[in-house]
Amino acid sequence: MTMEPRPRAEMRASHEDREAVAERLREAAGEGRLDIDELEERLERALTAKTYGELEPLLADLPALPGRHAGLGPAPAAQEGPPLVLKGGLHGDERVGRWRVPRKVVAHGGLGGVKLDYTRADCPWPEPEVEVHGDMAGITIVVPLGWEVDTTGADSGFGGVKNKTGAEERRPGAPLLRVTGTGGVAGVTIRHPNLWERRRLRDNPPPS
Repeated sequence: MTMEPRPRAEMRASHEDREAVAERLREAAGEGRLDIDELEERLERALTAKTYGELEPLLADLPALPGRHAGLGPAPAAQEGPPLVLKGGLHGDERVGRWRVPRKVVAHGGLGGVKLDYTRADCPWPEPEVEVHGDMAGITIVVPLGWEVDTTGADSGFGGVKNKTGAEERRPGAPLLRVTGTGGVAGVTIRHPNLWERRRLRDNPPPS
């Protein structure tokens, strides 16, 4: 006799699932989406939940964060396509706002420079890669708080590869961005959003 698969709501949640939900609830409270009483009540339910069916309603009215899988459990497998190639040329190139991150980006700074901003991007990959070629104008990479950046595979060149994100703790479920290639003449800078960019994010929150 063939057994019918259990509905997702009846599947058992893991410690990691419970902690991921608790972390998102704390972030939502920090964003002003939940008050203290709501936070405490939902945290208690999250940390004692046994199934996905008990966890999922706790996040149902909260938007997912950019770059994070919205659901519980493993993210659906993403199809790896060809690398996204950006060339600064004379006038520069950029990927900012909402865009879907491919498994690999190849960025050539050229004479105009390249900017990659991941703060609103949809990233289905646990370890996306950026192959940098700083050239004459350089490359700027902006990542959200909680992402980890690995630059050990990149050569500094003349301009250097500067990781200004610090050694902060990687947020559960957040990507590890691997930077390879060379800084070229102008170099590569990886940083978190600056004051102006944070203000723009605050004034224009992502849609729920």
